[in-house]
Amino acid sequence: MIDYRTIRYQRQGDIGTLTLARPGKRNAQNPLMWEELARLGVELLPDESLRCLVVTGEGSTFSAGIDLVEGMSVMLAAKAERPPGNDDLAAGLSMAGTFSWIPRLACASIAAVRGHAYGAGLQLALACDFRIFAEDTKVGLLETRFGLLPDMGATVWLPRIIGESRARELILLGDIIDATEALRIGLANRVVTDTDLDAATAELAERLVAQPPIAVRGARRAIDAAWYSGPEESLKLAVEEQIRCLESEDFKEARQAMAEGRSPQWRGR
Repeated sequence: MIDYRTIRYQRQGDIGTLTLARPGKRNAQNPLMWEELARLGVELLPDESLRCLVVTGEGSTFSAGIDLVEGMSVMLAAKAERPPGNDDLAAGLSMAGTFSWIPRLACASIAAVRGHAYGAGLQLALACDFRIFAEDTKVGLLETRFGLLPDMGATVWLPRIIGESRARELILLGDIIDATEALRIGLANRVVTDTDLDAATAELAERLVAQPPIAVRGARRAIDAAWYSGPEESLKLAVEEQIRCLESEDFKEARQAMAEGRSPQWRGR
């Protein structure tokens, strides 16, 4: 296991937990954290034994976004050091893709959000399949306040989650909303008390772990295809994944378990 400085990753059974670990900085994201998140992605993407990833922050804040002192200064210095006329696109795409491995995991993911999730912090939560908010949570994409735009996935994921019209408001106006409003517009899947956040997240994670992993993996791919490629591609992919399910040992186990009146034991094969 890689030793990280700004994040922690722990595996307990089928569930992995990614924790942002800069509580003194309200888990603000700096270049080292982005590097470590990318390295963790390389480690986890091939792991089909992982059944659920939980993403959380140490302390009272999920993530305050980009570390404006350290993160912005490093990015501006790097830009200044590049030769005139050098294309910044490759560097920008590398940073923008920091969280893009989360939707590509073989398993579903849950963001457990308390306190604040601003800017890049909210974009990290948007990369997950589910978001559970503590009732005191406030979130927002504040980039426009600094003359910037959210370029780490929000322009892709947020319209898909809450609809284009509402997404335009949050992205273009930089509004901050509370957990109640986040639940109302579909940004949060659930809102619970702060003391219940960990238990509610664990309960959902266990429910996901109990689902057939091949079916979950295929369904997530088909849902993504509907958004990115269109309904025809989604339908084709859903049929291909269904064939994979029908040919799997898990499907045989499901039939056997039904005949024997017991719960199936999924093996992901």
